[in-house]
Amino acid sequence: MNWKRAAVGGALALPLVVGGLVLARDEGSDAQGGAGPAKPAAAPVVAAEVVTRQVADSAEFTGTLAAVQSVELRPRVGGYIDAVRFQEGGLVTAGQVLFQLDARTFEAANARAQADLRQAEERRTLTEKKFERGEKLVAEQAISRGDFDVLMAERAEARARVESAKAAARSAEIDLHDTRVRAPVSGRVGRALVTAGNLVSGGSANATLLTTIVSVEPFYVYFDVDEATYLRFAGTASGARGKDGRVNAVPVRVALTGEEGFPREARLDFLDNQVAAVTGTARARAVLPNPDGKLTAGLFARVRLETGTARPTILIQDQAVGTDQKGRYVLVVRPDQTLEQRRVELGTTEGGLRVVREGLSAGERVVLKGMARPGMAVAPTMVAMAGSEHAEGARP
Repeated sequence: MNWKRAAVGGALALPLVVGGLVLARDEGSDAQGGAGPAKPAAAPVVAAEVVTRQVADSAEFTGTLAAVQSVELRPRVGGYIDAVRFQEGGLVTAGQVLFQLDARTFEAANARAQADLRQAEERRTLTEKKFERGEKLVAEQAISRGDFDVLMAERAEARARVESAKAAARSAEIDLHDTRVRAPVSGRVGRALVTAGNLVSGGSANATLLTTIVSVEPFYVYFDVDEATYLRFAGTASGARGKDGRVNAVPVRVALTGEEGFPREARLDFLDNQVAAVTGTARARAVLPNPDGKLTAGLFARVRLETGTARPTILIQDQAVGTDQKGRYVLVVRPDQTLEQRRVELGTTEGGLRVVREGLSAGERVVLKGMARPGMAVAPTMVAMAGSEHAEGARP
C-alpha cells in the first residue's frame, strides 16, 4: 500500500512542476514585455544608384529581312537542257553560265541568217551599180524617167532587204547566245528545278522556272511603323526628309533571334507614301549590311528606330522591377534607409539597361536583391548598376 501512496503523491506533484515552468516562462515574458519590444534588425539588401545617360527617344518594331535583288531564272529560248553548271546553294556571279541548252538548232538558224544577210548585201551591191548607170543614162536621155524610177525603187528595196537580214541575223545570234542561261545578278543560287535532259520552254511569261537567285549584300529590313512614327518622318520641315522628298538615312539598330540588345547597324532607306487605313501603319525599310554572310531572306528581326534627339535618361536593371496588379514598381532606398514603393513607366532597353520614362530621378537608389517590402528598414550593400558605363565594385 505504501508504494501506491507514493505513486499517487508523485502524480499529484507533477502538474505543479510543469505549471511552475510555464509560469516561469510567463513571468520572463512579462518581465521582457515590461522593457518594451526590441527594434527589428535592418534587413540586408543589394542596391544600386540609377544610371543617367544621354539616350535618344526610340521605338521598337518587328521586321522581316528581304533580299535587295531576287530573281526567278527562266530561259529566254526553249530547248533541251544539256548541262547544269552550278553548285546548288552556292554563290554565283553576274554573267556566270548556270544552264546550257542544246544549241545545235540555234547554230543552224544563225548560219542560215548570216547567209541570207550576205545574199541581201550582194543584191544591194548589184542594184547600187544599176542605179549609178541609170543616173548617167537618164542625164543623157538614153532611158526614160520611168525606167530610172524603177532602178531607184529597186535600190531602196535592196537596202531594206539588207536591214531586214541584219535584224534576222542579230536575232539568231541572240537566240544562240541565250542557249547559255546566265545569272543576271550576283548572289546565292537555289536548287536546280530542272535537270539535264529535260525540255524547257522559254521566251514568255510561262517559261520554265529553272532556279532562283537572291543577292546577299546588303539586305533590306521591312517593318511597319505606327502613325506617330510616320508623322515624325513624313514632313520635310522636321528635317526627316531631304529636298527630293526621300526620307533621310536615320540610324536604325537591328537584332536577330537570339541576339542580345541591338548589335547590328542599319539606316532608314524608305518610308511608304501612305498609311494603311485598316492597320494604321505604314511600311518602312532599312538597309542592313551583311559582312559576315549570315543573313538570309525571310528572317525575323527586331528593329529600333530613333525618333528624337538625345536627352538625359534614367536607366535601371530589369531585376530591380517588380510587378503587381497595379503595374510595375521599384523599391527606392530613402535617406533614412527605409524602403518606398515607387510606380514606374518603362521604355526600351539601352546597353543592357531599361529606360525609365517616369517615376525615378537622378541619384536615387533602388533595390536589386534581397527580402524586402515597403517601409522596411534595410542595410543596403551598394553595387554598380550592371551595364553602366562607369562600373564599380561593391561598396558598403
